[in-house]
Amino acid sequence: MKCVICNSPNIEIKEVEEEIQIENDIVLIPVKVHVCLQCGERYYDRKTIRKLEKIEKEIRTNVANLQPIGKVVRVPETV
Repeated sequence: MKCVICNSPNIEIKEVEEEIQIENDIVLIPVKVHVCLQCGERYYDRKTIRKLEKIEKEIRTNVANLQPIGKVVRVPETV
C-alpha cells in the first residue's frame, strides 16, 4: 500500500484519537487506523467508519458513556 498523498510506502497501523465535535464539546475516540509515517494521512476501513458513526449517534442521543478528562476555559475579551 502506498500513500495517495505523498506516495510513501511507509504506512503502519497506529492507535490515534479521532475527534467528534458535538456543539461546543469535543469527544475523543481511540481507533486503530493505517497512518502514513511520511505525511500523517489516515486510512479508515469500513468497520472503523461504522464504529465512529455508531458512537456519534450514541453521543447525540445521550446513550454513550462518556468520561470527562478536563475542561476548556476562555479568558474574556479585555476592553
